Amino acid sequence: MAGGDSPRQRMINLMYLVFIAMLALNMSKEVLNAFGLLNVNIEESNEAATVKNQNAMAGLAQLASEQPAKYKPLQQKAEQVDKISKDYYAYLDGIKSELEGTVEDPEDYAVMDKGDYLDQEFFRGDGYTDRGQEFLNRMTSYRDNMLSVVGNNTALKNELNEKFTPAPEEDRDGNEVEYLKYHYQGFPLIASVAKITLLQSQVKNTETEVLSDLLQGQMEKEVSMDNYTTLMEQPKSAYFNGEKFDGEIVLGRKDATLKPNRVELKLDGRALSENQYSIEAGRIKLDVGAGNPGEHEITGALYFEEGGEEKEVVVNQSFATIPKPDSATISADKMNVVYQAVDNPMTISFAGIPDNNVTASAPGLNKVSGNKYTVKPRGGKELVINVTGKLPDGGTVTDSKSFRIKSLPRPTGMVSGQYENVKKTRSSLGISTISAEFLDFDFNLKPQVTSFLFQVPGKPSITVNGNKLDARAKGLLAQARRGDLVQIANIKAIVPGVNIKSTSSVTIEITD
Repeated sequence: MAGGDSPRQRMINLMYLVFIAMLALNMSKEVLNAFGLLNVNIEESNEAATVKNQNAMAGLAQLASEQPAKYKPLQQKAEQVDKISKDYYAYLDGIKSELEGTVEDPEDYAVMDKGDYLDQEFFRGDGYTDRGQEFLNRMTSYRDNMLSVVGNNTALKNELNEKFTPAPEEDRDGNEVEYLKYHYQGFPLIASVAKITLLQSQVKNTETEVLSDLLQGQMEKEVSMDNYTTLMEQPKSAYFNGEKFDGEIVLGRKDATLKPNRVELKLDGRALSENQYSIEAGRIKLDVGAGNPGEHEITGALYFEEGGEEKEVVVNQSFATIPKPDSATISADKMNVVYQAVDNPMTISFAGIPDNNVTASAPGLNKVSGNKYTVKPRGGKELVINVTGKLPDGGTVTDSKSFRIKSLPRPTGMVSGQYENVKKTRSSLGISTISAEFLDFDFNLKPQVTSFLFQVPGKPSITVNGNKLDARAKGLLAQARRGDLVQIANIKAIVPGVNIKSTSSVTIEITD
């Protein structure tokens, strides 16, 4: 509108602009409503996919309870997929809830035309905010976690890389635009909501495909006897010399009707007689001595009849025999001594015995978790820790170890973190903090200075309360000459609940 227009002309021009804006607004509302309806349809599809995936998980759980050897590993993988998908889906849901929470009625799509909320949350200048970077990191983390589960399925890998890699996109002018800016910067609120819902749909569909692939792969493994292998089942992972080894060689598919026609087995190269094993439903139960300490091999073959011919299933398994433990492993995590009045971390265990079957006792000893303990000596010069381990056969083994008890070292006095060749101006010293520290000490103790003695050559000493020079001390400092060596002495420091030695003094050269 030119400056020379009449008031009437300016009014006409203004009304024209308002009319054009109203037309654009009406068109915008139709587009916004379209996005809203699209978002609703995708959400309904997501709900259907959720039910489908839940049914698949429930069916797999039922199979795993009925045939654990066959389906339990698949269930565990499926649970990984389900957890990875749910975590990422919930993260996206949280962002949607935030976006929808910026309007009074999230179903009134006509008012969801602003994009400033997500612009502020995701973008800062030409870069991203922490939340924007987190959005990208969450996507790539979901992709990588899923890739680790899908195995060698090339189609699923390609789909994950295509849909969940935040790579730059090409706009209509042929320019490359960063993923987050291309999809979310400057878009209406409802458009961003719909895009996130679409991303959730891709998560649900990917989960469905992975679950289907897991089951399909299992079915393919059951086609032929050539795909069978043997597994070793044993009540415990290691045996003491003199014990009977009661492990079992079982087939990968446990079937009550599946029994070998004949068995040829060897233990460390020596053939086993028929009274050293028994054939049960889908398994060969061994009854042999555990032998000397070390690794033992069970080799041979199981023979089955299939299609009128004999099929061989090779046996190549091993088990270990270890010596019966007679000593415990007791070590101080920090050093070979323990210190008074502090919690000294300790590791206490018995080789070959689970931590829950090991007990330890000593004055001031407390168990943290597993084989981790702390001990706070209550005095004296020596600490003895007694340890008892419970064996699988009900027997016990015991051991003990002694540690020297030492007092805490002497703290070192500090002026603004310095303690050697300290040089300061009067003004710098006047505002410096007096502290005490345990140098080269593995425990994180922070003494608090409560008072000290301030000395200037040729002047009476002044006792100062706290950890900085007070007014009287600053007045005394003003009387020092350049080159004088003033001293912070008799530093009193405390650590709650701990008795510490006196703190060393600090000498400061005045430089002005």
